[in-house]
Amino acid sequence: MKVFIELGWYFKQRKKQYLTGIILLIFVAFLQLLPPKIIGYVVDDIQKGTLTGGILAKWLVVLAVAALMMYVLRYYWRIMIFGSAVLLSRQLRQRLFHHFTQMSPSFYQKRRVGDLMAHATNDLSAVQQTAGAGVLTLVDSFTSGSFVILAMALTINWKLTLIALIPMPFMIVLTSYYGKLLHERFRYAQEAFSDLNDKTQESISGIKVIKTFGQEQEDIDDFTRLSGDVVDKNMRVAKVDSLFHPTISFIVGISFFLSIYFGSKFILAGTMTLGDLVAFTAYLGLLVWPMLAFGWLFNIVERGRASYGRITKLLNEKAEIEDQPNAVDLKAAGDLQFDIDEFTFPEDNEPALRNVHFTLKRGETLGIVGKTGSGKTTILKLLLREFEGYQGNITYGGIPIKNYKRDRLRESIGYVPQDHFLFSTTIAENIAFTDTTASKEQMIGAAKLAHIHEDILGFTDGYETIVGERGVSLSGGQKQRISIARALMMKPELLILDDSLSAVDAKTEEAILQSLKETRSGETTIVTSHRLSAIEHAHQIIVMEGGTIIENGSHEELMALGGQYKEMYELQQLEALVEKGGEM
Repeated sequence: MKVFIELGWYFKQRKKQYLTGIILLIFVAFLQLLPPKIIGYVVDDIQKGTLTGGILAKWLVVLAVAALMMYVLRYYWRIMIFGSAVLLSRQLRQRLFHHFTQMSPSFYQKRRVGDLMAHATNDLSAVQQTAGAGVLTLVDSFTSGSFVILAMALTINWKLTLIALIPMPFMIVLTSYYGKLLHERFRYAQEAFSDLNDKTQESISGIKVIKTFGQEQEDIDDFTRLSGDVVDKNMRVAKVDSLFHPTISFIVGISFFLSIYFGSKFILAGTMTLGDLVAFTAYLGLLVWPMLAFGWLFNIVERGRASYGRITKLLNEKAEIEDQPNAVDLKAAGDLQFDIDEFTFPEDNEPALRNVHFTLKRGETLGIVGKTGSGKTTILKLLLREFEGYQGNITYGGIPIKNYKRDRLRESIGYVPQDHFLFSTTIAENIAFTDTTASKEQMIGAAKLAHIHEDILGFTDGYETIVGERGVSLSGGQKQRISIARALMMKPELLILDDSLSAVDAKTEEAILQSLKETRSGETTIVTSHRLSAIEHAHQIIVMEGGTIIENGSHEELMALGGQYKEMYELQQLEALVEKGGEM
């Protein structure tokens, strides 16, 4: 029952509702005692020949009133207890979702999407069951069972009651053992479901790649294996679960046998009447539900404990990036000073950056070039404060970025990543994602700057076109330009384009960069690119290799230097010339 203690914080929040529900449950349990007793009286009256129409009518009225009261009370205790359980599920789901939004990127590198989804669905359902049906079975099995046993002992025959209860300790021992098995097996079943959930999400997201490489059958086989594992582990749960009912029924059956056998002897001895035995067996029938509920309680509680443990473990993980005490609550602006002696990603052995130092004046454009894995995106991740733990300092407007509130820092930065993510909604809503109050004219203005406006007008529904999941209905270049328009809607102090023009042609790239240059005078821009035409007009260009800067200067200075930048530039110019010649 440890899970009820762990959920005590919520029961305190809803103590009024839970106490009301429990009191109503107790009243229902008490009212359930009336029918068996009334049946016993009627049987005795029949045996004695004293039953009249008036007496029978009186008892029927009592039964009708009791039934009506139980109907009303059961309706309201369900609202109080089950309603509170639903609210617990909502509260935990909101806490989980908020927790997800606060976690650092390293959290998502360690956790799979399918596993996180399983926490927010299956595990929450199990906890909701515990706070609803679990509380019901705990209270109902205890109160109903206690009332029935007291009624049997005090109003009929205490000796027969003790005899009927002889098998019950065996039931307690066995159900406790089943509960321990169930807890362990259910945890494994939930983990298997997480694996299957993750596989399903991954396969659906990567269906184009799977089809392109003709791996449909292999993917189906992998899914079938994981699905079979879920079935196997849930069958192990079901095998334990299926033991509760037969065990309880068998033990209750023994109690019935003992009651009828010894009850008959008591009748023959004159210490009990036939009506008493009928009432006793009716009470024993009422005792079946508390016993079954007791077994069901173990089932619910162990499932809930396993799931709540998984949820709690997830919620206890701390975000690596948190606001400092007395963090600066101002929008970041000014010059950018980047001085990193060394930075290593968590769980990596080799540094990702070494001796990276540069200064970017407000209103200037910085170009970053280099081979894949040279450290370009790592610089941007540190600027966005996605990672910390570096040796050195990064200041924005003379203030270390660690000292800014995260939200205030990031709201001053418009970031267009390499992996363009669009939401499954309209183009207009994707562009206005950072400013939901924006007017249609503002959206169109941002789209024109990103040179996507004409493309949008060519769609059947224009700005109301649904882009599909992750923008599946759009080309790579269109997704890139919509992402740029979305970032421009922020009117950011710092705009970061992380290789965000790779899918557009050279002419469109030049037009976008010229638009940004004209409209963002006085605002800072950082562009990373493999295509040097995207950064040759930057005020400053740094060339990265192996996580460090090997060249730094303007386009003219780097060309005069005659190093790697010049070699890359001349090679790309030659490739462009060949392509142009090929077209001719």
